[in-house]
Amino acid sequence: MSDPLFEAGRIGPVETRNRLVRAGTSETMAGADGEVTVQLLDLYRALARGGVGLIFTGHLFCEPRGCYAVNQTGIHSDDRIGGLRELADTVHRHGATIFAQLAHAGSQSRMPTVEPIAPSPVPNELTGRHVQEAAGEEIQAAVDGFVAGARRAAEAGFDGVHVHGANGYLISEFSSPLTNRRADEWGGSPEKRDRFALEVVRRIRAELPAHMALTMKIGLVDAVPEPGGLGLEESIRRAGRLVDAGLDAVEVSCNAMRRPTDSAAQYVAVDSRRALRDWLLHRLGKAAYPEAYFAPWARALREHIDTTVVLVGGMRRRETMEALLTEGDCDFVALARPLIREPDLPAQLAQGRTGQVDCTSCNLCLMHEGHHSLRCWRVPRRRLLQHAAYRFSGGFSRGPTIEVR
Repeated sequence: MSDPLFEAGRIGPVETRNRLVRAGTSETMAGADGEVTVQLLDLYRALARGGVGLIFTGHLFCEPRGCYAVNQTGIHSDDRIGGLRELADTVHRHGATIFAQLAHAGSQSRMPTVEPIAPSPVPNELTGRHVQEAAGEEIQAAVDGFVAGARRAAEAGFDGVHVHGANGYLISEFSSPLTNRRADEWGGSPEKRDRFALEVVRRIRAELPAHMALTMKIGLVDAVPEPGGLGLEESIRRAGRLVDAGLDAVEVSCNAMRRPTDSAAQYVAVDSRRALRDWLLHRLGKAAYPEAYFAPWARALREHIDTTVVLVGGMRRRETMEALLTEGDCDFVALARPLIREPDLPAQLAQGRTGQVDCTSCNLCLMHEGHHSLRCWRVPRRRLLQHAAYRFSGGFSRGPTIEVR
């Protein structure tokens, strides 16, 4: 009997060697102006060698005002094409497929030197940042940024474009009634809240050559605790319009966020035995967070829309991943944090590994975003001491620092 994880997959015109996706993961490894570095190339080489079928890049800011954090990789300038081409070539040499994930941070930008934009002057729930309402020409410039980023991805040799439309960034903000309170052609009704995402998808689809796929990470439900937020019914209808406009696949996630754990739950599948093995003493006696926490939304999407579904969000056992594919909840399983600790996890699974992955979803990796390059802070064990020293010396309040290996 064939293994569902290692059957060839297809997204639009693109075939992948298996059904395992490296979900977009912020790396904090680029140069000062978003350029690709040797360190970034080394990471992607390890992921491709590790056996993953498809890689979604970390979010690439597609317009200068859409930069999220320091050392974020950029696709905002033609000057970045050469480095991005080297990145795509590195992945291809080791048999994997790669999509460029295009993003605009909106009001969620953490860059003090950037003047962000947002659909409405609503303080960002995650950052607390206040932003003025974007004018029509600023909105159009952001749409143009996505389209130009897609053109650069094509020139750089990527296999597809993955649009970031979730987790509180600009497309999320236009999609939610909590953050889009406009009364013009860009907001005021669910259909008008569709417009920004639809323009991005339609124009990118027209820009891309036929051999490239177009996919989108869609935030289906707001995670902020306010009445009147974005709900599943509106989002499924919107997703259907986006598929009709040219999407080849949808990755399911949450929309507006109030904390990082809304999209990256902690201690997934970590019971007391697992906690003790990884020195998580504060988790002893506490229940594990359930796996596949976005799966109910993926099932609801499949009931109404005929499209390829990529599921991210807390798959920590081989048996869980296989069941999701076999039962038809999704077509691809996407992993982010597990591949930080074990970039060769797909190869291990191909060799027959069963049971739980090593990642404990402790989220120390996310805590260091914008401070240190992407790594697991639990292995080797000395990194836990480095993390503690940085935290208790006030490093997180000081901002970015020199690398701690």
